[in-house]
Amino acid sequence: MGDSSIILFALHVAGAAALLIWAVRLLRTGVERAFSVQLRAFLRRSNSNRVQALGSGVLAALCLQSATAVAVLVSNFANKGGVGLLAGIAILLGADIGSAVVSQILLVRLDFLIPLLLLCGVVLFLRSGRNEVRQFGRMLIGVGLIFVSLDMIRTATGPLIGSPATAGVMGYLAGDLVTSFVIGAVFAWAIHSSVAAVLFFVTLTGQGLLPASGAAAMVLGANAGGAVLAYVLTLTAPTTARRMVMANLILRGGGAGLVLIVLSQGGVALNLLGVEPARQIINLHLVFNVGLALISLPFLGWIASAMPLLLSEPDEPARPLGQGSALDTATLDQPTRALACTAREVLKAGEATEAMLRSSMSLFESWDAPTAKAISEKAAHVGAMHADIKHFLAGLDHKTLSETDRDRSAEHTANALNLETAANAISQGLVPQAEQLHIEGLKFSDAGWSDLTDFHDRVLSNTQLALGVLMTGAPDAARQLLQAKDKVRKVEQKLQERHLMRLRENNPASFETSRVHQDILRTLKNINAAFATIGVPIAARSGDLLSSRLSAKSKASKA
Repeated sequence: MGDSSIILFALHVAGAAALLIWAVRLLRTGVERAFSVQLRAFLRRSNSNRVQALGSGVLAALCLQSATAVAVLVSNFANKGGVGLLAGIAILLGADIGSAVVSQILLVRLDFLIPLLLLCGVVLFLRSGRNEVRQFGRMLIGVGLIFVSLDMIRTATGPLIGSPATAGVMGYLAGDLVTSFVIGAVFAWAIHSSVAAVLFFVTLTGQGLLPASGAAAMVLGANAGGAVLAYVLTLTAPTTARRMVMANLILRGGGAGLVLIVLSQGGVALNLLGVEPARQIINLHLVFNVGLALISLPFLGWIASAMPLLLSEPDEPARPLGQGSALDTATLDQPTRALACTAREVLKAGEATEAMLRSSMSLFESWDAPTAKAISEKAAHVGAMHADIKHFLAGLDHKTLSETDRDRSAEHTANALNLETAANAISQGLVPQAEQLHIEGLKFSDAGWSDLTDFHDRVLSNTQLALGVLMTGAPDAARQLLQAKDKVRKVEQKLQERHLMRLRENNPASFETSRVHQDILRTLKNINAAFATIGVPIAARSGDLLSSRLSAKSKASKA
C-alpha cells in the first residue's frame, strides 16, 4: 500500500468514525430537546425501590443513547434529594444496560432502513412546525447516519482484509489484552461515547480485522472509559451525585478489569456468546452489563453506605473568595469592552436567579428558614446588580454609539430588568407561599405535589436554556426558548384543570392547599416568561419571531 493509499485509507476511516460520533450525538440531541423535561421527571419519580430505579435507567439510556448522558442528568437534581444515593447507583447501572441494548439495536443491517430513515427524518424536520415532531425527525436522521457511518467503516477497511501488516498488528492486540483494554478505554473517553466506541470495535471485528479476544478487551475497556468519562464530567457536581458516579466507576471499571483478568486466563468461552466473532463481542458487552447489575443489585445498600467513607463532604473554606462586579468603569470610553463587561454581569445575575429557583422548591417539602433568608438576600443582590447595570450603561456616551451597540445596551438593560423580576417573583412569591404552608401545617396531595415538582423542573430546564441563549446568542436556541414559553403556558393551563378536577373529587389535601397550589403555578409561569424574554430580540433579528407571529395569526384566522 503506497503513501497516498495509506493517507486515503486514514481519511476514510477517520471520516467514518467522525460521522458515527456526530450521528450518535445528533440522535441524543433530538431526544434531549424534545423530551428532556419528561425524562427528568421520570427519573425523579424512580426513587421508590432499586428495581424500579434500575428499569428507569435502562429506559433513559435507550432514549438518550448514552449512559454518560444519564449520569449527567441525574447529577443535575441529586443535590436536593430528588434521587437518593442507592436509587442513583441503580439508575446508573440500568443506564449501562440500556447503553448496551442500544449498541445491539444499532447493529441491525437492513438495506431499506437507511434511505427510509433519512427520507422520513428530513421531511419531518423541515416540514413540521411542532418542536417534538422536528426533533423526532432529527432522531431518525441520526439513526440513519449511524448506519451510513458503519457501512463507511466496512467499506474503508475492506482492502485491509488479508493484509500481512494488518494481521501482524491485530495478532499483537490479540496477545496483549492489557494494551487492547487501554486502547478501548482511551478511545471511549476521547470520543465521549462508549456506544460509538463499541460499534466501531464490533464493526472492525465483523470485517475480520480485529480478533475476538482483542475486541473483547477493547469493549471492556470502553466500559471502563465510559465510567471514567461520567466521573470527569461530574467533578463539579454536588457530593451526592459524585458518590453515585464514583460507585458506578468502581463497579463498572472494577468489573471490567476482573473480566479482563478472567479473559486473559482463558476463562471466558466467547464461542458460547454467538457463532460469529462480531456477535460474540456485542453479546459480551450486553452480558457484562446485565450480569454486573444483577450481581450488584442485592448489595446496593452496603455500597451506598460505604460511599460517604470514600467520598466525604468537602470542608468549607474559612474565608471564601468573593466575586466582584464585572462592571469596569475604566472601559466606559471603549463601548465594545464595556458592553462585554455588562454581558458578563447580566449572566451572573441570571446564574444567581437560577440558583434561587433551584433551591426554592425544597422549602415546600421542608421549610428551612436559613435557605429562605439566603434566597431573599440573593434577590436583593440581583436587584442591586440591575441598578448597577443601568447606572453603568448610563455612563456610556450614547451619541457616539453605533446602532448595533445601542441595541445591545438596550438588550442588557431589558434582560437585567427581567432577571430582577424573576428573582422578586421567587423571593416575594414562592418563599412566602412556602412559609404559609409551613405555618398552617398543610401538605399537598401526592398528585398535586407531583404536578408542582414536574412543572418546577420544566421551568428550571427553560432557565438553563435561557442562560445558554444569553451566553451564545444562538438563534436556534432562542427559537427553542420561545417555543418552550408557549409550551409552559399550555402546561400551566392543563395543570390548573387537573387541580380543579381533584377539587371536584373532594380531595381534602387539594382543598386545603388550593390557593397556594394555584399561586405557585402562576408564579412559576411568570418566572419562565421573564427568562424567555431573553430570546425575543435574538429571534427578532433572525426573523424567527416574525415568522412565529405570522404563523399564530394564520392559525387564529383559520379558527
